[in-house]
Amino acid sequence: MSAALQMPQMSEAEWNIRCELAAVYHVNEHLGWTDTINTHMTVRVPGEPNHFLINNYGDMFDEVTASSLVKMDMEGNVLTPGGRFNNAGFTIHSGVYKARPDANCVLHTHTRAGAAVSLLKNGLRPISQDVLGVYDEIAYHTYGVPASVEECEELAKSCAHGSCVVLENHGLLTFGDTVHGAMMRMWSLERACELEVLARQMGEEPVAISNYVIQKAAERGKKRRTTNEYGLNEWKGLVRQVERKGFDFRR
Repeated sequence: MSAALQMPQMSEAEWNIRCELAAVYHVNEHLGWTDTINTHMTVRVPGEPNHFLINNYGDMFDEVTASSLVKMDMEGNVLTPGGRFNNAGFTIHSGVYKARPDANCVLHTHTRAGAAVSLLKNGLRPISQDVLGVYDEIAYHTYGVPASVEECEELAKSCAHGSCVVLENHGLLTFGDTVHGAMMRMWSLERACELEVLARQMGEEPVAISNYVIQKAAERGKKRRTTNEYGLNEWKGLVRQVERKGFDFRR
């Protein structure tokens, strides 16, 4: 259904990206990447670089629809009548958007594996095929005071070092210029964390990957991530999976 039929003052581009972000929430629900109402996925509004969309605070991920999403500006003003937002969520996402003009989608999770790795001093090691896909893009962010101006500024600095961020003592964050690019980064980062946690329980040193292979993987990964095709087919497949459940999130 067109934006004009849904919300008369909304552009077609905004309505389309609302539908895509609503799909993100349902995909995250499908993958089990939820923490009740306490993580957030956002997109920048096309043609409006100072505005982004976020879930209405209090909605579970499987309740999100395109029209329920809340539009905000970078100063924390809500542009959707009656919309609610989480202060810490606003701090994190606005911080990334301000620091990275190339970021059009930001994802943040509190999964068990991601949060577990965020507790480790050494973090992720280059020991799996999954981590090598994003290893050169991994950055670490020291835990700060949630929802504070200082935290927003410090996160901006951390995001200058990579698009796959381990928020220490907290969780994971990825961003990209497309929704499917951000999702592919999060998929790889989450898988890498799951394997890291499992490997640390084995009681043995992992099989080492040579520096040459790590370097070649970084070169391949960088090339893949700069194309619009990065993660697109995987994303389409995930959307088909949630569509088969029958919930109309495009409303």
